[in-house]
Amino acid sequence: MKVFLMYRDQDFEPKRQLPPQGAALTEDLELDTLFHAMAGGDPFLFEMAKQAVFSGSGDLDTIRYRQAVLQDCLNNPAVIRDLYQILLEVIERKRHRWMGIYGRAPSSILGSSVGMVQMFVDLLKKLRQIADQHARQFESEGFIRFFAMLDEELDDGYFARVDDHLKRLRFRDGVLISAVLGKGNEGAAYVLRKPHERKRGLAERIFSRPSSAYSFRIHPRDEHGARALADLQDRGINLVANALAQAADHIDSFFDVLRIELAFYIGCLNLAEQLAQWDEPVTFPLPAPADERRFVVRGLYDVCLALTMQRRVVGNDVNADAKDLVIITGANQGGKSTFLRSVGLAQVMMQCGMFVAAESYQASVCQGLFTHYRREEDATMTSGKLDEELSRMSTLADRLIPNMMVLFNESFAATNEREGSEIARQITRALVERRVRVFFVTHLYEFAHSWFQSTMGSALFLRAERQADGTRTFRLVEGEPLETSYGKDLYEAVFGAAA
Repeated sequence: MKVFLMYRDQDFEPKRQLPPQGAALTEDLELDTLFHAMAGGDPFLFEMAKQAVFSGSGDLDTIRYRQAVLQDCLNNPAVIRDLYQILLEVIERKRHRWMGIYGRAPSSILGSSVGMVQMFVDLLKKLRQIADQHARQFESEGFIRFFAMLDEELDDGYFARVDDHLKRLRFRDGVLISAVLGKGNEGAAYVLRKPHERKRGLAERIFSRPSSAYSFRIHPRDEHGARALADLQDRGINLVANALAQAADHIDSFFDVLRIELAFYIGCLNLAEQLAQWDEPVTFPLPAPADERRFVVRGLYDVCLALTMQRRVVGNDVNADAKDLVIITGANQGGKSTFLRSVGLAQVMMQCGMFVAAESYQASVCQGLFTHYRREEDATMTSGKLDEELSRMSTLADRLIPNMMVLFNESFAATNEREGSEIARQITRALVERRVRVFFVTHLYEFAHSWFQSTMGSALFLRAERQADGTRTFRLVEGEPLETSYGKDLYEAVFGAAA
């Protein structure tokens, strides 16, 4: 039995190790806030949300496949939660009633396996019941195939056969084993036999001819004889015990994979329900190939800010189609870094098949997302702030290939304006020429203005909006970089206009 809810042709296998940029992305995009919202307090959901996000694919087919499955989940949340509840019940029963297949003796293995398979069969029947009741409500390829698999492989005949086998393997009427005489007249080729089906009536048993078989009885106190008989039984049931143990492992593995894959969609449901409390819009993005330059968004907002503030936050409309470089300047505390974070969050959410925090979203996938944010001063004083930034940039550059994306936030501002602008300009030009897409938030006027004056048409310039009275709208508008970031507004807000 296969699940195939994350991929069309393979199971989702979480990778325990984060990608090289994972720690930086988690810090800079505040991804833990997103993971906690998806987890709803469940450590397993938290881990699976992280694994799914960092296993995001640049494959358009996979993204659309997951989007369709997730849309089914959003349309049928109660059914999905009922499915997941069965998987939690599997864990609970294993924990309290059955801890696994223990013992080395075939009889112990068989007894454990019978109990475990019986437990699994009861839960498989619940899965099949949900499929029978709700399969017609689902439209995605993933769920249609999943429910069809349950209908085909878990039919009434299957359950009848399994119940019959489990009943026989409890050996309430004894064990029938055949053997042959081997070397030295020792028993060999032990085979468990199916007992006789026909039960004879009283008259038939009285008047029938005596059986030609020989029998003997072991005295209740004959421990050696009992052990010898148990050994004969273990030889006869050895193959069956191993086969049933493998069957139990197979069903257990199916439940594990289903739990792993459904955990991602349960996390998405948890996130959608929280955002709905504040009427925040979500949408399924339209992904474009990585070698295109698509970026048209409406109402794009920082989902982690909304989760932290627990209210609706300001979104932005941006058209950066055919642009390799987006430079964001403008007023301090005007929403520049928030917008940059919203771009990164939307990109990772899109590429793992999720909805994004926007009214509409069209963007190219990227072959990898990296961030280069300003860091706090090195407490050990082993290097200066600029040295640390350049060292991180060098490490990052070694990993970059065409059609990746880099988000810069106040980078290279640890030195004077002229030097910082020149460093930023040369690095950005090299990345753009390498076909790496760049979003750059900066207060370096010389850097931003030099790009604005160039004839290069593949750059977009956004500016944090500031009203005449100094009020920040937290929206970005297209505009020429200005020499001021209006730090005076912040000074007056802190110390008063008279100061």
